[in-house]
Amino acid sequence: MYAMFLQIPFLELKQGLGNRAFISAVLIANFVLIPLLVWVLTRGLSDRPALLIGALLVLLTPCIDYVVVFTHLGKGDSRLTLAATPILLLLQLLLLPIYLSVMTGGESGVDIAVAPFVEAFLLLIVAPLLLAVATAGLAKRSSIVEKWNTGWAWLPVPAMAAVLVVVIGSQIGAIVREIEQLVPVIPVYIGFMVLAPLAGAFASRMFKLPVAAARAVTFSASTRNSLVVLPLALALPDDLRGIAAAAVITQTLLELGSELVYVRAIPALVK
Repeated sequence: MYAMFLQIPFLELKQGLGNRAFISAVLIANFVLIPLLVWVLTRGLSDRPALLIGALLVLLTPCIDYVVVFTHLGKGDSRLTLAATPILLLLQLLLLPIYLSVMTGGESGVDIAVAPFVEAFLLLIVAPLLLAVATAGLAKRSSIVEKWNTGWAWLPVPAMAAVLVVVIGSQIGAIVREIEQLVPVIPVYIGFMVLAPLAGAFASRMFKLPVAAARAVTFSASTRNSLVVLPLALALPDDLRGIAAAAVITQTLLELGSELVYVRAIPALVK
């Protein structure tokens, strides 16, 4: 995340946040339309609390990392996606407990700990963001720091790939062991992957966004935040933790495949 944030031109970030139509579209897509879609898709999991909570954790939280890469590959405005990242993180931090309470009906008896999500937010987002801002500021005064920044320019994509490999590798055994219990959540994920781009495209049309910005909204609506919510799943009670975490990683595996389709399908859908 430090390497990724280091590449953000912060003056343009301010301009991106000033794009009210884009910000409105991406927020409505991710925090109104997508939660409604997720609520409908997950009703069949109501008798499987571990699967339900795992699916809700991952599907209700918009991605803030590799979505930038796929937005760029899909000919969307990746700088606008970067600009929306802090807002998306803050709002999902605030809204996720509310969504979970509503969508589990308060009947699961599960105490969702907010502390791990706050910790993940501070360590994975706030700390590297502040460090990147400080480094970028110092680069104007020091040629050594400027060379440091330049040296990090190549790192975001391979670093994200390494994180994905490590995280997936650490959980793949659980997925294999629990595959029979995970089967019911797979149609939910597939339904999301098919319908979420339509929600993003609809929100974009509501605000009459230009093509590149509309594609950015569509990618944001379609891509989820598994790397940040996995610590939440791992913080659940023992009887839920294993299945919920495996459900999160299962979504990641399916999503990486869908992103390869999206880089061609979304430009065809939004044009």
